[in-house]
Amino acid sequence: MTTKAVIDLSACRHNLSVAKKAAPDSKCIAIIKASAYGHGMVNVAKALNDADAFGVARIGEAVQLREAGITLPILLLEGFFSEEELNLVREYNLDVVIHNETQIQLLEQSKSDSITIVIKVDSGMHRLGFEPKELKSISQRLGKCSGTNSVIKFMTHFSNADDKHDDKTLKQIDVFFQSIDKISVDEISIANSAGILGWPQSHATWNRPGIMLYGVSPFINGKAEDHNLKPVMTLSSQLISIKSVKKDETIGYGSTYICKKDMKIGIVAIGYGDGYPRHAKTGTPVLVNGKRCSLLGRVSMDMICVDLSEQPNSAINDPVVLWGEGLPIEEIAESSETIGYELLCGVTKRVEFIYNN
Repeated sequence: MTTKAVIDLSACRHNLSVAKKAAPDSKCIAIIKASAYGHGMVNVAKALNDADAFGVARIGEAVQLREAGITLPILLLEGFFSEEELNLVREYNLDVVIHNETQIQLLEQSKSDSITIVIKVDSGMHRLGFEPKELKSISQRLGKCSGTNSVIKFMTHFSNADDKHDDKTLKQIDVFFQSIDKISVDEISIANSAGILGWPQSHATWNRPGIMLYGVSPFINGKAEDHNLKPVMTLSSQLISIKSVKKDETIGYGSTYICKKDMKIGIVAIGYGDGYPRHAKTGTPVLVNGKRCSLLGRVSMDMICVDLSEQPNSAINDPVVLWGEGLPIEEIAESSETIGYELLCGVTKRVEFIYNN
């Protein structure tokens, strides 16, 4: 018996092709940070031969990719934070995002070989990036650094692009272009997954597909199938027990579910210890033998209980899908009051990962 996450790398490649078709004049920085959103960073990187570059958050991720033999450009989305990290940037031939004064000072003090930098503009998210009014002086300072190359790149990031009805995204696009209007610029990057699929005004030299690569819609109340995206991870387990429970008896910790009738319930070998969301509500769908059944009561560390009323002939060891092929992760996220990103990133190490090319 095993709980497993089957990773369909061909689906991942398909989703990258969707990103490329949506913006055919843009190059793609495939975002594979956080272990490729829980899918396994090195395996995903090796599968995405058609990516033009990779994006990660932290230098340890980039070093891991280089040591695994990945040769495509790698962009450090948070940049470097010390002289030691800057030395690693050069040693491993990494590109970096610059978003604060300390990073500029480290570059000004550096006398080593040049690196490729991308200047981040805070166009309204107010998380990382320089204020638009600072950009001219910053670009001039960086242009004088012996440690940077002569290609001038700028980027920004959206705060509300997942909501197609929120005009803040258009405002951020305007702010970004106005801020670089009088600066010599070679390349720019604006669009994330939501930008690629929903905001064509944001398509630029480089786009940054992330969540869409893994077959999840980047939009509020969206579905992957709306954009021809295929699920990459299918999380599954098995029935390990079947019980008959009488009307008015309770199920699980806290006795939160009271049986409304005599019921047959199945116990599935998965829980929050595997990354299944503890706050998934009664009624959250699962697939037992390919048919929908409902979660009952609280999620435990190692087990969940499901209603087998629609599957009366189920048997121990029958397969159960928690999300993925045939069961959109967006539904599980909604029922758990979270987002697909968190569910994917939260699958734990005790789950067996199987990669299909």
